[in-house]
Amino acid sequence: MNKPLHCQLAKPDKLLADFVDTFSSLQNLSDTDEAVVIPNGKIDLQFSKTEDNELQISLLGIETQPSPKLFPKQENLPLFAVSFNPLAAEYIFKYSIANLLNTKTELPNNFWDFNICDLNDFDFFCKKVSQKIHSLLPKEIDSRKRKLFELIFITNGEMSVKELSENVFYSTRQINAYFNQQFGLSLKAYCNIIRFQASLSHIKDGKLSPQLNYYDQSHFIKEIKKLSGASPKELLKNENSRFLQFLVPIPK
Repeated sequence: MNKPLHCQLAKPDKLLADFVDTFSSLQNLSDTDEAVVIPNGKIDLQFSKTEDNELQISLLGIETQPSPKLFPKQENLPLFAVSFNPLAAEYIFKYSIANLLNTKTELPNNFWDFNICDLNDFDFFCKKVSQKIHSLLPKEIDSRKRKLFELIFITNGEMSVKELSENVFYSTRQINAYFNQQFGLSLKAYCNIIRFQASLSHIKDGKLSPQLNYYDQSHFIKEIKKLSGASPKELLKNENSRFLQFLVPIPK
């Protein structure tokens, strides 16, 4: 008998909010059949245990397509993760993640001085990783980039590239060069992911027609299928609990 997915979510303190979206702990993932992770516009740092009881740390780039996930058939082994906003690539990790688009890289198992015992307690994990990120905070941030992401998130990706450019005094050419070099995709493609993510909460509430600025119902369904591999109706039904984001509550 499958056990229900158990999750814990926590938000970062205000000083980390530009860089960190959410801390999470997921358990009983091995009982989630045919799990699919769909794009959310974030960079994930994941901490898990291997079958040999070793710590495994992975950095996942931004995803632009649904990704099937297979999890170890082990009981009670949590997956801890930090979901970062894109600014973290440049200012926390300090390198481009363009080559991690739709993929991941394995990091040393002592990355940021973590060890296997740090996965025993979620609250302790959140405190330790927060302290580490605080120690890496930059003294200065490009105000144009900060405002750019603020606008993208506040407007659910609905502002055009031209509007964003005009609001942050950053040319469209510069913005797209930055996005492609730093993250591996265009600003428009990224905004489409954020709009898609905002649409998921509407679909979860049973609203199967576009609530955001899609051209029409056909365009809405096409974009949802492109990023999730399923229609809005299929997402709402979520057979076999395939879509993990539909099993996890949105943190307040």
